[in-house]
Amino acid sequence: MSCVLGFDVGSKLIGVAVGNTITASARALAVVPVRDNGPDWAKLDELHRQWQPDTLIVGLPLALDGTLQPATRLARRFAEHLRERYRAPVALVDEQHSSQEAAQRFAEARAAGTKRRSDAAAIDAEAAAVILERWLAASASH
Repeated sequence: MSCVLGFDVGSKLIGVAVGNTITASARALAVVPVRDNGPDWAKLDELHRQWQPDTLIVGLPLALDGTLQPATRLARRFAEHLRERYRAPVALVDEQHSSQEAAQRFAEARAAGTKRRSDAAAIDAEAAAVILERWLAASASH
């Protein structure tokens, strides 16, 4: 199979994207809420069941100089939970500037009339697509 899921982990929301290793393409899929007791695992389980990915990709937030920051621990913990829960390979990808790129894409889509302001909540899912595209591009070059 050629399906992969990508995740942009935040303290309140997790953006999810789906990608295809054959076409090296990705698209925003969903935004999953994070509560005090962790992410909405029922929603994540549903997405996993629906897409049956081979690999899971998690964005790893690093400081501009490449060092760890507080959000790094959150992303690593989430990646480990994914690995344990779904018994699937999990890769971590530097997510530097992915949110800015997602915001830029959203602004361009709004200017083109293909997105509305009410779609702004999906920026986290678009950031997950950016992360996934980076992983797909790096995988294709190997």
